[in-house]
This record gives sequence, C-alpha cells and structure tokens, in this order.
Amino acid sequence: MNWKIIFRSFTNSQMLKRILAVLAIIVVYRLMAHIPVPLADPTQLHQVLENTLSSTQFGGFLNMLSGGALAQFSIVLVGLAPYITASIISQLLTKAIPRLEELHKDGESGRRKINQWTRVITLPLAILQSIAFVFILRQTVLQGDILADMDMFQWVLAVVSMAAGSILLMWLGEIITEKGIGNGISLLIFAGIISQLPQTLGQVWYGLTTFGEGEALNVFNWFTIPINAEMFYIVAGVLVLALLVLYLLVKINEAQRIVTINYAKRVRGNTAYSGVTSILPIKMITAGVIPVIFAVAFLAIPAFVGQLMLATGNEAWRELGQSLVTWFQSPSAANVVAYGMFEWTNLIYPLAYFVMVILFTYFYTSIIFNAHEIAENLQKQGGFIEGVRPGKKTEEYLKRTVNRLTLFGSIALGVIAVLPFVFEYVFAFAGFGGLNLAIGGTGLLIVVSVGLESLRQINSRALMVTYDDFDA
Repeated sequence: MNWKIIFRSFTNSQMLKRILAVLAIIVVYRLMAHIPVPLADPTQLHQVLENTLSSTQFGGFLNMLSGGALAQFSIVLVGLAPYITASIISQLLTKAIPRLEELHKDGESGRRKINQWTRVITLPLAILQSIAFVFILRQTVLQGDILADMDMFQWVLAVVSMAAGSILLMWLGEIITEKGIGNGISLLIFAGIISQLPQTLGQVWYGLTTFGEGEALNVFNWFTIPINAEMFYIVAGVLVLALLVLYLLVKINEAQRIVTINYAKRVRGNTAYSGVTSILPIKMITAGVIPVIFAVAFLAIPAFVGQLMLATGNEAWRELGQSLVTWFQSPSAANVVAYGMFEWTNLIYPLAYFVMVILFTYFYTSIIFNAHEIAENLQKQGGFIEGVRPGKKTEEYLKRTVNRLTLFGSIALGVIAVLPFVFEYVFAFAGFGGLNLAIGGTGLLIVVSVGLESLRQINSRALMVTYDDFDA
C-alpha cells in the first residue's frame, strides 16, 4: 500500500469528490439508523428493545450488524439482509441454470441484467422480512401496551417504511460501488459495525473489570473501576490475542501466489516486444470478506424462523421453534459454564459457522475467478505458463492452483471466525464472563477484511489519477 500516492491523489478533484460522496452516503445511512418506524413512543421502544437485546447474544449480534438499527426500531431495521439473500439466490441460480451462466459470461451487459433481477428479488424478500420482524417483536419483546393493538394502517405503515429503508440501503450501497472506492454493501456493514465498536469495547472492559457485576457502565466510569493485578493480566491477554488474530487475518488477506506468464511476442501500440514476462497474482482468499457476510446472513435464518414459530403461539410448532433457537442462538458462554448447561447443541452454531465460511469461500471464488476465461485470454495474447501447454492444460493448472489456495485460505478463515467462540468459553471456564467475544470477533473479521479491500481499491484508483504525475 503506497500511502504517499493515496495522499497525493486527494489533490485530484475527481478523487476527492468520490471519497466525499462515499462519506456523505455513510453519514446518511447512520442518520437513517436513528429514524424510528412511526408507530409508538420512540423513547419507550428504545428502552424496551435495548434491555431485551442486551440479554441475548443473538439479539446483540443482529443489533451490531444493523449498526444499532434494531435497538432503535429504525426504518433500516431489516437492513441489507434481503439484498444479501437475493444475491445468494441469484448466484446459485447462475451456477444451476446454463442460460443464466451464459448471460453472466456475456460481460457487463449480462451482469447488469442479473443485478437487475437481484434487485427485483430483493423487494418481496424485504416485505416478507419486514412483516416477520414486526410480528416477532410485537409478540415477544414488545408484548403488552406497546404495539398491542396495531390496526391494518399501522401494519402497512411499518412494513412499507421498513421495506423502503432496506431498498434505499441497497441503492446507497450500489452508488458506493459505482464510485470505485470499495464494495458498497460491505462498506455499509463496515460502517454499522464501527459505529457500535465503542459500545462493544465498553462491554468487554466492563466484563473484565467487574466480571458482570457492579454499577451500570457509562463513559464516565470506564477508567474509575479499581484495577487489580489479576484483571490487568486478563486484559493484557485479551489484547495480545486480539493483536495476534488481527496480524494473522491481515497476512491471510494479503497472501497470494504469483504465477509467471511468458509471452513469445507482445504488441504494445505500434511496437512489438519479444521475450516479455508478466505476472498473474492469485490471492489465497479471492472471495475476500463476502463468505463471512454470507455465512452470518445464512445462519441467522434458522434462529429467525425459530423465533417466528415461537411468536405464533402454535403448540405444534413450539418444540421445533425452540430447538432452532437453542441450536442457532446459544446462550452466553458464562451462563453455560455457570449453570452447567453445556450440551453438544452449543457446538452447532460454531461448527455450522466454520463449515459455511468454507463452503461460501469456494462458492464465491468459483464465481469471481474464471479459469477458463483467463486461459482463453492468455492463449489469444500469446501468453503461456512455463511448463504448461496453453488452452485446456492452462485452465486445469489454474483451477488446481486456485483450489489448493482456497482450501488452506478457507480453513484459515473459518478457524479465525470461530476463534472468538473458543476464547469466550476458555475465559468463562476461568471465571471471567460477560465478554461477548463472539460478537466482537465476527465484527473484527468483517471490519479488517472490508478495510483492507477498500484500501486496495483506493490505492488502485489513486494510481490511476496520479499516473500523469509520474509520466511527467
């Protein structure tokens, strides 16, 4: 990463406009996260939701990914989940239906059509998820006087406002992507997690210093709690582990295999060059952070469905709904250890998370890295890999190389994703609970990966706008 070039690019008006536009969109998103659905007293709703969400890992996790929109009962409560789900569906269909796969290979026009269909699929999904969210919240945490007697107009108002908020977020994300500064959807999730980072750090500090007991946490008493030697070593251990995980994550994201490409003859402009060599870098994790985001979105569905079943009050569905909630919304490690509630079902979510990260890494890599297209272009340009025949053999070599890199990269990414769960149980068995490391760990994983990818795209854009300076 060349920081000198990045800072120099800020003198370019077009580059500055792109960055300011992206920052303005993020500010708009954060403002939208504090606009409540116009149904009841916002202060009363926020108080009830915040108290309820803080008592469960799953609620806190969804609140973190939505940037606090869940606690605010905001119009962007549904968030980007419908668009992510629609993207997964469209990409699965692209692989399953040959006609769509051909359309995907048609270039920019084909991909634009597929993106348009993804947007169309997003709308009904946003409406369905809005209805489900209002129903679950009304039947569970908001039962009683709040939203007890919703009429049809209030239902329509809530669903329309939440679905419109989700579609608006999708549009804002696509505008960010068009600016070439990073993936818009990932950056919005990044902004939401960053906005909750002070609160998450405060909860971890509070859990370490008071072990979940004592006076309420606020910004004025973070550093007034007496520090003892035992707590100091625990805090130091957590910081060392966090830095180690951060270092490994950066190294894995930046790791790549360099494939040397030889050209017997290459024409640039009106000049022909012979014996030219070039490189083809293949990243160990080509898919970036998308597998983690997809895995989190996918694994939120079973617990969401379970909550929906419980909210219906139907006894026939109650047992299945409770099982889904138990399996995919495990109690905190501190409660598991303290009350002896550890069962094999507590391992379902971490294991499923690990497997889904690996599967989505392979799946998304197969979409964005087209070995056949690369081998075909190399053959047309007269390029070849030393010791490998052009054409089919080159395609097989690239596929084999990518599969080997993806195997190690996906396993490493999966291990880093579940490490916070392991650390949380280790600290709970040691007597230190209330850390919520699983929530902070997934957030850290997304933040670091998105940050690195965005910096890489900014660096590429900066090289483009400062090219004339070097030419001079």
